[in-house]
Amino acid sequence: MLLSSICQPRTEGFRVSTFVLLHGAWHGGWVWQRVVPALRAAGHEVHTPTLTGVSDRAHLLTPQVGLSVHVQDVVALIEAHDAHDVVLVGHSYAGQVVTGVADRVPERLAKRIHLDAFVGDDGDAAIDLLPSTAAGHYRESVAGPGFGWLIPVRPLGKLGVTEQSDLDWLIPRLTPHPWLTYTERLRLTGKGDQIPAAFIECVDWMRVFTPQAERAAALGWPVHEIATGHEAMVTAPAELAALLLDIAADTA
Repeated sequence: MLLSSICQPRTEGFRVSTFVLLHGAWHGGWVWQRVVPALRAAGHEVHTPTLTGVSDRAHLLTPQVGLSVHVQDVVALIEAHDAHDVVLVGHSYAGQVVTGVADRVPERLAKRIHLDAFVGDDGDAAIDLLPSTAAGHYRESVAGPGFGWLIPVRPLGKLGVTEQSDLDWLIPRLTPHPWLTYTERLRLTGKGDQIPAAFIECVDWMRVFTPQAERAAALGWPVHEIATGHEAMVTAPAELAALLLDIAADTA
C-alpha cells in the first residue's frame, strides 16, 4: 500500500484501542506530536513515553541502560494504566522494544506495528540487524565521539529529513542514545508470536530497513509502504496516522 497523499482511515470493523507509540534512537515521546491528535480524534487513548536515558529522560542515562530497561519502561507503563487492547507501535530501534514487550505482556496487546523498524528474533541484537555498512558507521561513531557507550546523533539528512522547519524542530531535541540497547540481545519465550503484527516501510530514503520488511513478509505479516523518509511521524504525520488507524481497524 503506497501512500503519497493524505488518505482517509477505514472505519468498518474499527474498535477503540490504546495506542502506545515508541520513538526510535535519539528521540523522545514528543516526536509523535503531529500524529497524536488524529488518533485521539478517532476516540483512542494514546501514550507516547520517552524511554530511559534519552531526551527529557537523558538525566537517567548511564552505560547500563540497555534494551531490557526500555522493555521494562513500556511494560510498566502498560501495567500502570491497566491498559488492554493495546496497539503497540515502534519506530526504528523501538522495533526491538515492541518485540520484547509483546513477549512479556501478550495478553494486553491487540496488535504490534513496526514502523521502519527492527524485526528481531530470540538472540538478535539490533546492531546485527543493520546492513553491514550502517552497522560499521555506528561502531565507528560509538568508538570515537560516543566514548565507547553512546551512539551520537545521526545526520538527519541521511534519514530523509530535508525541510528546514523539520530540522529546526528536531535537532535541538535529539540526544545521544545508549549503545547497550543495540548490543543487548532479545531474550524471548515465543509468547509474543500470537500477537497480530504489521510492518510499515518508509520508502523515500536509503531504505535501511528493507531487509526487516522482507523478514516481516516472510513471517506472513502485512507490509505497507509510505512515501516519505525514515522520520514519517515528522515528515508525513497525516498519512501515517491514517495508516495506523487503518491497520488498527484490521485488529478485529
